[in-house]
Amino acid sequence: MIKDDMLALLVCPLGRAPLRLEGESLVCTRCGLRYAIHDDIPNMLYEEAELPPGVKSIADLACSRTADVAKA
Repeated sequence: MIKDDMLALLVCPLGRAPLRLEGESLVCTRCGLRYAIHDDIPNMLYEEAELPPGVKSIADLACSRTADVAKA
């Protein structure tokens, strides 16, 4: 389980928005990307994150536009 003090330090790698803990995932509060947690270690690679419903590519996310990584 990720502790609150650790969660407060983690942000979305794309747009630096805060994350919230939902079950076994960390979810970006701005774009909704869902980062998996395995063995208490979050996988913060946005290329491997689960897209929110209705989004077809990382380039469509608000955090992606903020970070200017629309090429992904």
